[in-house]
Amino acid sequence: MKEYFLKLYAYNEWANRRVLKAIVGQGVTDEKTLSLFSHQMVANYLWLHRIKGLDPPPYELWKTYPTNQLEKMVEEVSGLWLRFIEANENFNRILKYKNYVDEYYENNVENIMIHLVNHGTYHRGQIALRMRQCGYLPINTDFITYDRVISGQLKA
Repeated sequence: MKEYFLKLYAYNEWANRRVLKAIVGQGVTDEKTLSLFSHQMVANYLWLHRIKGLDPPPYELWKTYPTNQLEKMVEEVSGLWLRFIEANENFNRILKYKNYVDEYYENNVENIMIHLVNHGTYHRGQIALRMRQCGYLPINTDFITYDRVISGQLKA
């Protein structure tokens, strides 16, 4: 599973960087677009903090962050996730936690990690739709596109 998660989280980082580059490059100021991307970044911190048994991160789940802060967040949280995966061998364990509205749950860490990347894909799709609705050009973040880029079939 470790190899799978390294691939999945490298893809997640690539996709997030592409979306942010499209947002910054086109000067997107749409509140909903920025809110969705902010939420996605905070969720990455939140789940990692839960899994590692840390206090909640210093970010609000549905606050809109400026693009310069989002750039720092993408860089930092991607590195934190990849280092966490590198440092661990087994993710098949149950995590007991309370969510952000204080509801108690128990989930397998592997499933949480898969969920988090899917959560990102979901919100990147919403961001692409929103960008198009607002007259901006969305960016392709499909996994197969990532695979074509890292295998040299497409330019980044």
